[in-house]
Amino acid sequence: MSTQLDPLSVSADLLYSVKTDRESTSLRSQLAGLDPDRLERSLSTRPRRLAFWLNVFNAFVQLLIEDHGARLSDSRFDRWAFFSRDRFEIAGTSLSLNDVRDGILRHSRARWGWGYVPRLFPSSFERRFRLAACDPRVHFALSGAGEHSPPVTIYSPPDVDDELDVATEWFLAETVTYDRERDLVAIPHLFRRYRGDFGGLDGIRDFLARYDALPNPSTAIEYAQHDWTVDARRC
Repeated sequence: MSTQLDPLSVSADLLYSVKTDRESTSLRSQLAGLDPDRLERSLSTRPRRLAFWLNVFNAFVQLLIEDHGARLSDSRFDRWAFFSRDRFEIAGTSLSLNDVRDGILRHSRARWGWGYVPRLFPSSFERRFRLAACDPRVHFALSGAGEHSPPVTIYSPPDVDDELDVATEWFLAETVTYDRERDLVAIPHLFRRYRGDFGGLDGIRDFLARYDALPNPSTAIEYAQHDWTVDARRC
């Protein structure tokens, strides 16, 4: 019975199956059939909740890509629908990728509004299972099918914070550039789009300094030239 299985193990097994091109139908069914009360007990700590939902999001991104082929390279509407309309089931509740990312992992923050606007009318499921606060490092752990999407990692509760640090360091190394002559750092527009998640500009500076991506306290910051197709892939 699915309710006798550890939800964390099921989410990790699903992501592993996706990564290794194995059959995943039974694991998807197990996640769909989880008892909500059992799921809540299993996700009683922040590390367990965080690891579970990271694994769920990254697994279903890949599964939906498989279901829809080149869907993400089609129209803006189709890309929006991929993240907002296409559904999968967890513990008897139908969810979208945006429900998991914005509702659960970002603690009910709207897709738009620079990370400052709350998500309107969160469901009872969302309120029950969301993280207590938004950890901005999740942006560097979530697969978005884009050029700089992180390597897909299976997250585990004991190591999830260390694993998020690794994902963040990888992303910053890939995307942040430093102009020594001008003492200027160029950062991706992701930081602008979600600046409220980072605590505003001061929070962004502190975040970059924490990961040694800001050479000096006085180093200027600018947003790199923006490729809007990246935002479309992350709708």
